[in-house]
Amino acid sequence: MRLLIMGAPGAGKGTQATALAERYGVPAISTGDIFRYHIKNQTPLGVKVKAIIDAGEYVPDDVTEEIVASRLAEPDCEPGFLLDGFPRTMHQVHFLDRYLAERGQQLDAVVSLHVEPEALVERLLARAAKEGRADDNSDTIRRRMEVYAGQTAPLLFHYENKGLLVDVEGTGSVDEVRERMFQLVDARTA
Repeated sequence: MRLLIMGAPGAGKGTQATALAERYGVPAISTGDIFRYHIKNQTPLGVKVKAIIDAGEYVPDDVTEEIVASRLAEPDCEPGFLLDGFPRTMHQVHFLDRYLAERGQQLDAVVSLHVEPEALVERLLARAAKEGRADDNSDTIRRRMEVYAGQTAPLLFHYENKGLLVDVEGTGSVDEVRERMFQLVDARTA
């Protein structure tokens, strides 16, 4: 099973990614986790990525793609994977499509968790208060959601046109969302 999961900040993507990966017996691969690992361990790639991030820049597509390709080549990805945080640009979408096609593989589904913007703002403000993140206020949260929506709209459109998009209503308890997601993915991949 080869899956992607997408969702705005606060949509519950990380929580649901773990459950989805466990259900299908594939590794959950978070590009953010990979970057943090390389930075923490001061690998050559980590030093490069840290310098980019410290300069306030986005990690370029080619660097991100190199990291993902390296991770997908590991033996535990042979039966499949769940990507969380990749792809984020159309360049990365086309890279992943080519990468999989070269190996005679394809995605099985792209899960998109959808939560109404006001509910996301409430979730993120509650999380910010709990974690003491003073920089997360209503305005910055709304701006991040606008950026996310603008960046992911073309990706979602691409995957919808390929018949891969599984749109999951992300409102409700973690268990309710999980069961809804499982039913939709199971139906899509049956």
